[in-house]
Amino acid sequence: MPDVSIPAERGVLLPGACDAHCHIFGPFDRFPLPGDRSFTPPEAPETALRRLHDRLGFHRAVIVHSQGHGRDHRPLLDALAVGRGRYRGVAVLGPDVSAKEVARLDVAGVCGTRFNFLAHLGGAPAPERIQAVLALVRPFDWHVAIHVTGADLIRYADLIAAIEARVVIDHMARPDLSQNLAAGREILCRLLDSGRVWVKLSGADRISLMGAPYRDVVPFARDLAAHAPERVLWGSDWPHVNISGPMPDDAALVDLLTEIAPSDWLRRRILVDNPAKLFGFDTPPR
Repeated sequence: MPDVSIPAERGVLLPGACDAHCHIFGPFDRFPLPGDRSFTPPEAPETALRRLHDRLGFHRAVIVHSQGHGRDHRPLLDALAVGRGRYRGVAVLGPDVSAKEVARLDVAGVCGTRFNFLAHLGGAPAPERIQAVLALVRPFDWHVAIHVTGADLIRYADLIAAIEARVVIDHMARPDLSQNLAAGREILCRLLDSGRVWVKLSGADRISLMGAPYRDVVPFARDLAAHAPERVLWGSDWPHVNISGPMPDDAALVDLLTEIAPSDWLRRRILVDNPAKLFGFDTPPR
């Protein structure tokens, strides 16, 4: 199980602060991993996530279902029930899911669906699958999370722009910091300017070429936050699955936000106001 030993003397974040991107896995004795999973995650149940958030000072979170559990949303649904309004959820749906199942997820507190475009997670979904899922979730006004790398952001920019729902791009679209970032930055800013696209300033540990404390990510993230302060979010990405380097220090990732968003006003937008608006934390789950 991932370590959540954060120093007790850490300051508490703003009331209502939201970790807008995290995952849970297990407990495996109740929710065993399926045979058709795309990777094998560590056990990281809701109880461990809650301990981490309590120590860091997060009051809310958005739990993104991971393909480590395949299409089994039971761990997510259990966490939503235990959290009693503390959490919202993001599902990973196939086109064969029923409208009745989507309605059940919606009542439980799920407010979005995610499409992975990365090769190790199955690659880009077929356009017809995307359209089928969008049709299923449209009556519930869910947002659509997009997980792409910088190269695929450019390749699929028109597809993303054509989605009529609110769109959230995960991990700043995972830019390659060794390359010229101008094209990716321009596309992200253009998408943000549409008024329907949001960006998570998460995944610094995945993007950084220098490693902790990941300061080479700051200029790109700061540009996005300054460009559209009303449509940027922050997430820990705990428990940091599928990474090749050292396990990130979640407290250090939180501290990095003070460099990305140097003003109290901007950090409040990123951590409190924006997620409350996008994920519906101002109203209880239906």
